[in-house]
Amino acid sequence: MKSQLIKLSAIAASALFVTACGAPESGTTQCTMEPKENWLAQDQFQQSLKEQGYEINEFKVTDGNCYEIYGFDKNKQKVEIYFNPVDGSIVKQETE
Repeated sequence: MKSQLIKLSAIAASALFVTACGAPESGTTQCTMEPKENWLAQDQFQQSLKEQGYEINEFKVTDGNCYEIYGFDKNKQKVEIYFNPVDGSIVKQETE
């Protein structure tokens, strides 16, 4: 009985992780499950990034509910960054 409870807990925890983070096989970076009315305004968020020295070539909202930019950081390094649109934190970053 105890081992069945442990197995069920592990399965439930895995399901919650996949729901919250996105299935690894899907290739989608999941940033938030918050409703869009709780997100930072896109234009103000982009402006704050520019003030931090980012050059934005492309800005989009992904299927995983992220703000994503393609461009350059303040050191002129090429970047692709996924941001949590609720608090502006970096969820995933790739640089060249």
